[in-house]
Amino acid sequence: MSPDISTDEVVYPETDGKPLAENSVQCRWITMIAGELFERYNKQPDVFVACDLFWYPVKGNPKIVTAPDALVVFGRPPGDRQSYKLWEENGVPPQVVFEVLSPSNTDEEFVAKLEFYERYGVEEYYVIDPETETCEAFVRDTPDGPLRTVRPAKLNGFVSPRLGVRFVTTDGLTLLTPDGRPFQTREDRVNGLLSQLAGSEAALQQERQRAEQEKQRAE
Repeated sequence: MSPDISTDEVVYPETDGKPLAENSVQCRWITMIAGELFERYNKQPDVFVACDLFWYPVKGNPKIVTAPDALVVFGRPPGDRQSYKLWEENGVPPQVVFEVLSPSNTDEEFVAKLEFYERYGVEEYYVIDPETETCEAFVRDTPDGPLRTVRPAKLNGFVSPRLGVRFVTTDGLTLLTPDGRPFQTREDRVNGLLSQLAGSEAALQQERQRAEQEKQRAE
């Protein structure tokens, strides 16, 4: 007879050894979505955002696991985690999940993830195809209800109940922040910061020149 194994001794892997993305397009979408979510919620004390983090919903069973490309949990504090173990988070599951498809994804994987998220409490599930720039959205009408498909005709202009993010599908796919700004890639944010720095430097130089001119006139 084999000895009993305490759930405290169960190993919960933190990685499967696979890369974040299979190509640059998928990577750009994942980092864009996760980056915007991190930037928006990084100062809120009760919102946790993660990217490609293993989520274990059942204590003692590490085989039940998935790693959403991006997830948002309202009601849990931010901070580093090796994985998201539901029993260590007061039973609060991620309410919003994003998946960005890769070329190797199969229909079976799609169905399995949808069933996983529906079973373990996700309220909003968004599946983005970066190659075609299309999106499928699944949202619960009630807390205990199933995840229902947002019909394509209603997806254009659809607003995430939890995030306030607007989906625009008139020309490809664009995600808008609650204040109407398009989601930015890492390059967009870096270029924006560089432009701000350049503008600040130019303004500082002008102020120096003005001060020097006033000094010369005073002399």
